[in-house]
Amino acid sequence: MRKMLAAAVSRLLASVSQKPASRVLVASCNYSNDATFEIKKCDLYRLEEGPPVTTVLTREDALKYYRMMQTVRRMELMADQLYKQKFIRGFCHLCDGQEACYMGLEAGINTTDHVITSYRAHGLCYTRGIPVRSILAELTGRRGGCAKGKGGSMHMYTKNFYGGNGIVGAQGPLGAGIALACKYKGDNEVCLTLYGDGAANQGQIFEAYNMAALWKLPCIFICENNLYGMGTSAKRAAASTDYYKRGGFIPGLRVDGMDVLCVREATKFAVDYCRSGNGPILMELQTYRYHGHSMSDPGISYRTREEVQNVRSKNDPIMLLKDRMVKNKLTSMEELKGIDVEVREEIDAAAQFATTDPEPPLEELGHHIYSNSPPFQVRGANQWIKFKSVS
Repeated sequence: MRKMLAAAVSRLLASVSQKPASRVLVASCNYSNDATFEIKKCDLYRLEEGPPVTTVLTREDALKYYRMMQTVRRMELMADQLYKQKFIRGFCHLCDGQEACYMGLEAGINTTDHVITSYRAHGLCYTRGIPVRSILAELTGRRGGCAKGKGGSMHMYTKNFYGGNGIVGAQGPLGAGIALACKYKGDNEVCLTLYGDGAANQGQIFEAYNMAALWKLPCIFICENNLYGMGTSAKRAAASTDYYKRGGFIPGLRVDGMDVLCVREATKFAVDYCRSGNGPILMELQTYRYHGHSMSDPGISYRTREEVQNVRSKNDPIMLLKDRMVKNKLTSMEELKGIDVEVREEIDAAAQFATTDPEPPLEELGHHIYSNSPPFQVRGANQWIKFKSVS
């Protein structure tokens, strides 16, 4: 009997040792299925009621949000490294610090809804469904990039995501146009139109407000206020920094952009407002970027290192989510460490692909000029050299 018992114990220990430690640990923990949280009340403009001040977060959503936000953070840090190694050339605008904005927005809409943004687009590219390897490969100009290596940092696209636009504020009227198409087709979809606090002073933004309000378009104008337009403080560039009131005749919300739950609930509220046929609404997301405006900007000539470090230590969006999850038994530090390891491995593999995948050949210079057109000749830099187009 003792021998049989010893053999059974041995087999049990052997089976446990073959399983990943994280799985054994997860199985042994009694996690909560969900938890209720209080969130910061949004400031309102021309609205009698706003988003709720409490919300429920499920364990499944919490782990999804954490993984995606951590992936965006690590992806941007890798992009920083690749740029300094000269694998990435030209302009490159990183969004680390603003992860709660992108995750919260995506969590509040449907996959069939539409998003258009400025050139600080990498985070939205990922939350909209573009794999990390396709994003990094596009940054390095490789064939495996989401725009086949021809778009670079500022021009990335996927289904229902319209970039990445290099001209400051140009996405404002484009977003209103997408919303017009949504209304024309009658499919009850909305368009999220994002721009920065610097672009908020552009005249074309106000023209887009006017048309959207006049035609009651399902457009959510979203100002990502990270406090600095390029190297200038918003307070030095704008007569009024209440960006959520800038629509004048359009209702607005000012939202804590460092809290993914606050952004999610505000987005759901704004989407419901638009789907109900009320026309456009404006959201200001108060957030912060850790890098400079672009990779050519050290980011400390107009702000101090202490300011950046203070935000990192007290108001980091990933840290805030992590603390909530652990304190409310939605997860454990050990489980989150396991996710961190998996994310790093994914980013490392993506970077390896992005630096070894071949660049597009010269013969493809004329490809994809039009989405649906018969082949035609395209003249290269040398007028005697012709390239054939491919749609």
